[in-house]
Amino acid sequence: MMPAQTNLLDGMVIFSTVVEQGSFTNAANLTGHSTSYISKEINKLEDRLGVRLLHRTTRTLSLTPEGEHYFQQSRQLIESAQELEQAISGQQQEPKGVLRISCPISFGAQQLSPVLAKYMQLYPKVKVEVFASDHRVDLIGEGYDVVLRSSATVEDSSLISRLVQRSCTRTVASPAYLEQFGVPKHPSELTRHKLLCYSNHKNPYVWSYVDSDGSLIKVDVTSVVTTNSPEMELSLSILGQGICRLPEAFVQPGLDSGELVELFTDLPVHKIEMCLVYPSRKHMSTKVRRFIDLVVEELRDEV
Repeated sequence: MMPAQTNLLDGMVIFSTVVEQGSFTNAANLTGHSTSYISKEINKLEDRLGVRLLHRTTRTLSLTPEGEHYFQQSRQLIESAQELEQAISGQQQEPKGVLRISCPISFGAQQLSPVLAKYMQLYPKVKVEVFASDHRVDLIGEGYDVVLRSSATVEDSSLISRLVQRSCTRTVASPAYLEQFGVPKHPSELTRHKLLCYSNHKNPYVWSYVDSDGSLIKVDVTSVVTTNSPEMELSLSILGQGICRLPEAFVQPGLDSGELVELFTDLPVHKIEMCLVYPSRKHMSTKVRRFIDLVVEELRDEV
């Protein structure tokens, strides 16, 4: 059995307080210690870890990459410890702290914003940080509490994935493109066409469909443009530059206006799922649990 590391958490709270307060002086005032004590604790922590956590000048402090990683992880541990003490002592567990979320840009703007507004009204002591991006993020490494992603982009089987919303994709092109290059009648004909691909898919150059007999069709496609921006895909398709496949919410206005034409309407729709992804159900903080419950509650009619 390995000996117990009795100093494992030494300096963690002091370090997090320094980062949150922005200076040794502010941290000292808040904790009731002297500035020299705060400085010594940070030095001892860095010596024990064998890395520099903070860049120090006479006027400013900034985190090193290792310091940023340590801060994000330690903040979660500290909040969990605080909630554990509250639970043991019978205190009311009111959500507080910082909730860090990542979500796709369009989903955040269109559907998550109303949920966030309600969450912020219910739990005013929680500060919310939202990173809206269509890039994949490292949930653990970048210190997120919850990530919203389509099931097609969730790859880590060690994470918990909870279904939030089901929708479908539509394969579309402009009338001008189809007039110039012809209308593909079956997905297998896509190999002869100009395609616009979404780079954040797990396999952006393999487009899958279900045939009319229920069999799976996988088409290896060649892209003329690959992008992480669905908005760019849509714009280029409307401008006649190729065929794209996007969530229904993106293409429906173009279909309604006649700027786009849907292909393969005789085949079953390609379904996609939006999921909440988080590290573990164990020791989940109140702020995260309440957020997950609210998202599911507010969007459950669409699942």
